[in-house]
Amino acid sequence: MAAGNVLVVGGTHGNERNAPWLLEHWGRHPAHLNRAGLAVELAVGNPAALAAGVRYLDHDLNRCFGLGALADSRRSSRELLRARQLLADFGPQGTTPCAVVVDLHSTTAAMGNSLVLYGRRPADLALAAGIQAQLGLPIYLHEGDPAQSGFLVERWPCGVVIEVGPVPQGVITATICHQTALAVEAALATLAAARDGSLRLPVALTVHLHQCSLDLPRHSDGRPACCLHPHRQHRDWQPLRLGDPLFQGADGSTVWFEAEAAGKFGAAMAAGDCAWPVFINEAAYGEKGIALSLTTRERWPSSQQWGEALRQLALELTAPC
Repeated sequence: MAAGNVLVVGGTHGNERNAPWLLEHWGRHPAHLNRAGLAVELAVGNPAALAAGVRYLDHDLNRCFGLGALADSRRSSRELLRARQLLADFGPQGTTPCAVVVDLHSTTAAMGNSLVLYGRRPADLALAAGIQAQLGLPIYLHEGDPAQSGFLVERWPCGVVIEVGPVPQGVITATICHQTALAVEAALATLAAARDGSLRLPVALTVHLHQCSLDLPRHSDGRPACCLHPHRQHRDWQPLRLGDPLFQGADGSTVWFEAEAAGKFGAAMAAGDCAWPVFINEAAYGEKGIALSLTTRERWPSSQQWGEALRQLALELTAPC
């Protein structure tokens, strides 16, 4: 692999303004990110959407990085063109090649400071384990969902999403920015330790493995028939068991969580297991038919293969000029 930098992206969604605000600050004061001794490139993911104050113009940029869409010359939405440009500029074979990407997001859901992975690449798992060991951040491993694919971090050899909330769309808050900065610093420190051979992964990694997503109950014309139950709102990463309140009607009636709601996953829960919901009532997911996603909490022993994969990649990272 050719030598590469670390790419930090903010504003993949134009109405998430905390990360772009941080990028502007780091651009003026690059020393704040150079303390780990790595060369860092900064990029606003969707500058046109950011200027317009909207999540996207034509399509969700964070669903435009599928190989088929990128290669199809007949497709030319503004977000798809932007995805191709980001890869041309900062992809592994780009003008300024980057080997690792850290994609910064904020959410209206009460996710706290958290990480999202898309798949089980060893270097990704090692990077996430290193961050979790420093800050204790929960990890959402989103895989096996054909309805949601084409994520930005998948097109780089190693990548992780930092997701922080709750914060309203279009709003910048000091807490969200501080938590984001802490996670970025932890990511860079993990990469630097992998490069110099000092990284020691924790004994195990705690992950929340995606199982399914649930929509609100709806009327026949598609209008929501219920909202999230107040006992479920803002309870991301908290267990959900069969028989717990899940939705509430306008008349105050309760819809309870039943196995049928979660399909095959719900059937497995009949044995007494619980689900761990994430992205509860994320504002942007309504258009995707997602009121919350359900996960299982698992504890995975760290693998020597993870650390070696990240070490080999980190050896190619360049130092700041």
